[in-house]
Amino acid sequence: MTYVTPVPVELAAPESVGIDPHRLRLFLDRVRLEVDEGPLPSAQVAVARDGRLVAFETYGDATPDKRYILQSVGRTVVAAAVWKLISDGLLEVGERVADIIPEFGANGKDIVTVGQVLTHTAGFPFAPLGYPKMLDRRKRLEAFAKWHLDWEPGSRLQFHLTGAAWLIAEMTERKAGMTFPEYLRTVIVEPLGLGFLLPVPADRFESALAVPVATDRTADDQEPDPWGPWYLANPQVLAAGEPSHSIAGTAADVARLFQALVHSGLWRREVIAEATRIHVSDKPWGEKIYGGSDEVANLGLFCTVSGEIGGPWTPRTGSAATFGNGGAPCQLGFMDPDAGTSFAFLTNGYPLAGYDYSPRGRNLRINIGNLGNDLIG
Repeated sequence: MTYVTPVPVELAAPESVGIDPHRLRLFLDRVRLEVDEGPLPSAQVAVARDGRLVAFETYGDATPDKRYILQSVGRTVVAAAVWKLISDGLLEVGERVADIIPEFGANGKDIVTVGQVLTHTAGFPFAPLGYPKMLDRRKRLEAFAKWHLDWEPGSRLQFHLTGAAWLIAEMTERKAGMTFPEYLRTVIVEPLGLGFLLPVPADRFESALAVPVATDRTADDQEPDPWGPWYLANPQVLAAGEPSHSIAGTAADVARLFQALVHSGLWRREVIAEATRIHVSDKPWGEKIYGGSDEVANLGLFCTVSGEIGGPWTPRTGSAATFGNGGAPCQLGFMDPDAGTSFAFLTNGYPLAGYDYSPRGRNLRINIGNLGNDLIG
C-alpha cells in the first residue's frame, strides 16, 4: 500500500468562516486541560467550517504528524466509503447482502439487507472473526457462512462491532473491484489529500502512531483488558486492518473529511442527506462495554445522529442533525450540517478497561462534545 502524507493545510482565521474565536478558545482550552491537569498523555483536536480548517492542535507527548487509532470514530470513514458507493450507483441500501456475497446467506441470513448492516440491526452482533483469521479472505468468507442470527433482522438495535465492517469491506470489493483499503485510498483519501492509514503496518506502529497508553495503571503487574479497545494495541492485530476500528488518522483528517462530504462534490448531496437522517432510534442492547445503553441512540447509515433525544456519545448542542461517531476511549468526531461546523477530538490515553465510563470520563465526553459543537456565536 502507498502511504499518504497529508497535504499541508493553511489554517483560516475563525472569524473568516463565522466561528466565534472565544468559543473556539474555550473548546481548545478544555481539551488541553485534560492533558495538562488530567490523565491524558496526549490529545489532538481540530475544527473546520465552510471547507476550511480553523484549528489543529496537539497537546502532550505527541507531535502533529502522529495519527491516532480511530476506533469507532473510524466508522464515519467507512460510512463515507459506503456513501460513495451509493452515490456512484454501485450499491443500494435495500439490496440483500446475500445477493452481493452469496457465501453470507447460509443459516437464515439470506434476508439481511445492506441497510440493516449499516444500522446495526442485522441480527449477528457478536459474529466471530478475530486475528489471525481476519487476514485470509477465504477464511473470512467461511466465517460469514457459519454465522448465525441471534435475533430477527430489523427487530433490535445492537452494535455489530466487527462483523458489519468486514461485510462492508467484502461488499466494496465485489461492487468496486478492489479491496476496501484500496478503494478508500484511491477514491477518497488521495483525491482529498487526507492522511488516513488502513492498514497500519506493524513496523510503523511506533513511528506513525500516538501509541495507546494506560491512564489508570497503579502497579507494574496490572494488565489492560485484552479485549475491546486494547485488542488493537497489538501491532500485528492493528496491521490486520479490521475496517471500522483499525483506521488511523489525525484530528485534522477527521474534521476535513466531514467538510468534504458537503463541499468536495465527491458525494451526491441527496445521498448524504439520506445517510445522515435518523433511520433507527432505540436503546442499544448489550453490555455497556459493547455499546449497550439505557439511553436512546439514533442511527443513520453507519453513523450516529444527535436527534432531539440521544445518547451520551452525541453532542447535545448544535442542531438535531449533528452526525458522526464516538469511540474508545473517549474520542469524538462530529459535524453539525446546519451550522456547517465539524470537529474531532482524539487521544491515546486509555483506561485499562478500554472505555472510561467513570463520572469523569462521561463528563469529559459530554463537555468536549458540547463545546466542540457550539462554535457559532
